[in-house]
Amino acid sequence: MYRPPRPPRPIRGPARRIASGTLAGARHAIDHVDDAVVVLAGVRRHLVGAVRHGKHLAGLPVRDGDREAHVLSRARSVAARVAVPGDTADALMRTLISDACRQQAQSGATGPRFPAPMITPPASVRLSLSPAAAGNRLLRLLPPPRRWKPLLSRLPRASHEPLAERALGRALASLDADTLAIVHDRRLGISVDDLGLEWVFTWNGERLRACREPAEATVRGSATDLALLASRLEDADTLFFQRRLVLTGDTELGLTVRNLLDRLPWEDLPLGLRVLLHRSSSLLRAAREAHRNG
Repeated sequence: MYRPPRPPRPIRGPARRIASGTLAGARHAIDHVDDAVVVLAGVRRHLVGAVRHGKHLAGLPVRDGDREAHVLSRARSVAARVAVPGDTADALMRTLISDACRQQAQSGATGPRFPAPMITPPASVRLSLSPAAAGNRLLRLLPPPRRWKPLLSRLPRASHEPLAERALGRALASLDADTLAIVHDRRLGISVDDLGLEWVFTWNGERLRACREPAEATVRGSATDLALLASRLEDADTLFFQRRLVLTGDTELGLTVRNLLDRLPWEDLPLGLRVLLHRSSSLLRAAREAHRNG
């Protein structure tokens, strides 16, 4: 005879308060992620408008099977790297592709070879802005890194530390042994202040390893500035001179770390990771400027 499972016994006291706080923090972060997804969908629609105009001029149809297959393939590739199920990526991209096709069809993409008028949005969302200003408005809707801090600070190190260890370790492995000898068994820290993330690493002569002991010297900065450094969109001297990156702890070791950062061969990282770093860094920088100018 089938018996339905008993509902879990409710927890009480401090454990309940901790669970409630964790749930509220996670939901708050999810809300901001959802906001960002919708904003990026809006940015995508602006770009689809440019595609629509190009198809007008070239007399091309709305649907492009090869292009759609390429979009789906790229999405699956990215999904595999970030542990997202392939069918989830497929469903998301097919929804975006369908939206783009509807947008182009409604705009008369297969009509005469001259620009068709853009669909007029409702008055409540109509923007009398230049394209650059409209882009800034969209970027300001992206939650800044500090909004992610309540959630990320609760994540266990095991969820993000191996990724940082692997990326930095791969870059360090390309340096010669004499260069790395000066930081052998020294504890070097990286602190992403606005995300509440901090790691400590040590070079054992063969590979970079994360450790839980206090760092002897730490590079501190915002997620945006550290991303700009990693992607080589800005150099270490500029970031340190402007105090956007700061070294704390052992002064001599800190200067050594600074020199190492300049010599790290980021070009040896996989192409996909370099492209991701470059694009995400550019987006973070543009969003920060949009927030400052708003």
